[in-house]
Amino acid sequence: MTPGSNIPLSAARVTVDVAAPVRLDVSGLLLTADGKVRSDDDFIFYNQPNGPGVTYRSGGGTSPDAIVVDTSAVPSGIEKIVVTASPDAAGQTFQGIEPTATIRSADDNSVLATFTPPQLGTETALVIVEVYLRNGQWKARAVGQGYANGLAGIATDFGVTVEEPAPAPVAPPQPTMQPPVTPPAPPVSTPAAPPAPPAPPAPPAPGAGKINLDKGRVSLQKNQTVSLMKGGRPLLSQVKMGLGWEPAYRGKDIDLDASVIAYGPQRNHIDSCYFGKLQIVQGAIRHSGDNLTGEGGGDDEVITVDLGRLPQDVTGLVFTVNSFSGQKFTEVAKAYCRLIDAASGEELVRFDLTSAEPQTGVLMAKLIRQFSGEWEMTAMGDFVKARTVRNMVKPAAQAL
Repeated sequence: MTPGSNIPLSAARVTVDVAAPVRLDVSGLLLTADGKVRSDDDFIFYNQPNGPGVTYRSGGGTSPDAIVVDTSAVPSGIEKIVVTASPDAAGQTFQGIEPTATIRSADDNSVLATFTPPQLGTETALVIVEVYLRNGQWKARAVGQGYANGLAGIATDFGVTVEEPAPAPVAPPQPTMQPPVTPPAPPVSTPAAPPAPPAPPAPPAPGAGKINLDKGRVSLQKNQTVSLMKGGRPLLSQVKMGLGWEPAYRGKDIDLDASVIAYGPQRNHIDSCYFGKLQIVQGAIRHSGDNLTGEGGGDDEVITVDLGRLPQDVTGLVFTVNSFSGQKFTEVAKAYCRLIDAASGEELVRFDLTSAEPQTGVLMAKLIRQFSGEWEMTAMGDFVKARTVRNMVKPAAQAL
């Protein structure tokens, strides 16, 4: 469905679930012809899960929360049920966590329609779908209206009473003494206020400075760089890049493909290692093979790189993940990459994606050979529209 479109409902009982890469709070409001609730009892959510003809159903964190509407049990005078969603984390917006509403028959779970609101940004709550009565026929409409003041803003808009936090008590004024007229009061010296403590130093900006491995495992943020040095010496042994992901909700396979693209000093493409080509550059780079589901703990796909055996004309490696089947990264949870010492199994560097975008490819990290011969790894986390490694070659080269 697209915003504003509608469908007639072929089932009397329908379920509307709303899925996203993060946990959402989903609720429903029963509205009269004037677009308002009759009372706060018409606000159906996790703390008040049952209403006339409308029920909140928790997904328990493993599947989406949902609102179930039994149109035959909706009371007279209720003409519309709006389904809302907001991120469970306080203050989090929908930027990069594109939600999808799925309307199903509650009897056989068949899908009647899906809707993904486009171009979300600062919204912290959405009216995503409405089930409404028109000329005796129940229908569903895709809405996608956003609110920047969270679920409370939606509730207030539809007439629900939202209790504001009580203001902090104000200390009563202290009584003052009138100074005597005669003799004049001697001047009272007021002790100087203690100096304010110095402001804490500002944290370094992402990517500022360079880290090494002397203190052990390094967790990178986007655009940060780590030098693969220990004790001042380059780490010229075999390393493994493990890439992993999980479906946003269990029971849904996610078929992503991890790859590494090798470049020369002029950003010229040398070769790509992926599930269809498991070895490149005389076997110095090897791929573990394709994972079709993303299920299971640990790395989903592993790429082994023998840094010491790489030809001198290989100066840059870009590690990518793409979705050949077209699934977007908003359907993925816990995507990460980690660099492992192949000899010891020790995790050296880790980078976790903390956000997602509705794209089919992501540049995870790059390894760059310096003039000194040492290698540096930089966390990237840049999303691109690319379903195959072939389509990743150009954007990866531009990112070197």
